[in-house]
Amino acid sequence: MDCSQAVLTLFLLVPCDQGGGHSGDPTMDLAITEALASPERIAADRLQDPLRRPDLVLQFFEITPGMTVLDLFSGGGYHTEIVSRVVGDHGKVLAHNNEAYLSFASESLAGRYDGGRLGNVERVTVEANALELPAGTFDAALALLTWHDFYHVDEDHGWPAIDAAAMVRKLCAALKPGAVLGITDHVASAGSEPAESAQTLHRIDPQRIKDDLAGDCFVFEGEINALRNSADDHTLSVFAEDIRGRTDRVVYKFRRR
Repeated sequence: MDCSQAVLTLFLLVPCDQGGGHSGDPTMDLAITEALASPERIAADRLQDPLRRPDLVLQFFEITPGMTVLDLFSGGGYHTEIVSRVVGDHGKVLAHNNEAYLSFASESLAGRYDGGRLGNVERVTVEANALELPAGTFDAALALLTWHDFYHVDEDHGWPAIDAAAMVRKLCAALKPGAVLGITDHVASAGSEPAESAQTLHRIDPQRIKDDLAGDCFVFEGEINALRNSADDHTLSVFAEDIRGRTDRVVYKFRRR
């Protein structure tokens, strides 16, 4: 058994009866408010809150105390830390990355997990195609600004092609019935081929996300406009200086049948 398998095995031992909260639940609202106000949060994270609106996003995705949550391609851990504080001591977070993300997000990761910080977070580093998830374990899964990465390929920099359809099947199997799959991503022009928009712009046509999840497992429940920006030029790279951090982003909620 390798390290990633050992980490995932732990999740089989974590009981959690919750399949998602209810929008407007005062317990959820309080948990999110307290998580964001925690004096233990990293200062650089706080500066991102006005642009990322984790209060609205996590409420929409029904993240509540006691949940077991998958953070897919968790990057530097900005959302991982907030979710960790929301789910609390009786919850768990599985923070996934691949090797390329560890390098890309090294600055944000510095100190994130040092000294026992975020003790309810288990980290797993494995390429997406090799990711193994325990069946029926997660109350929610989050893919935040990362769905386009299913279509990005850069073998020279450690990013192999990902089987997007296989990833959807993995998520279906890993989520409990009624669980939420929460997705945010940078908007590409309508009709854009994902292999092109993801490769050069790190964006995706929102319709592609819906199409990817249009099978028997997930139902689209809606969206909020918390991260929309009509002034964004969808043909710019998300890393362009005049738009970085302020791109037009969709916030989609899917429910596992």
